[in-house]
Amino acid sequence: MSLVSSARRLVPLLDRVLVEKVVPPTVSAGGILLPETTTKVNSGVVVATGPGAKTKDGSVIPCDVKNGDTVLLPEYGGTPVKLEGQEGKEFLLYRNDDLLGILQD
Repeated sequence: MSLVSSARRLVPLLDRVLVEKVVPPTVSAGGILLPETTTKVNSGVVVATGPGAKTKDGSVIPCDVKNGDTVLLPEYGGTPVKLEGQEGKEFLLYRNDDLLGILQD
């Protein structure tokens, strides 16, 4: 089962965003062990987004991020989510307002 097919089964509601946390490598390409402090970047890739938050008059404010965006995550927070067939991958559910920013290359 691919990531796309299992992630599509979970459709976030309102302004929630499903993020796959990026786990940095602990060993360099040359086989050198990297210290934890240099590998810690709190980022993730957006897998799915909800339609957005609703205002009092019923209009929808869309999420600021889209599928495939790399986002900066807060140090704490997010709801861990287990997806069938995706063992070993870490998924978290955040509100759109909780995300700190979009990381661009």
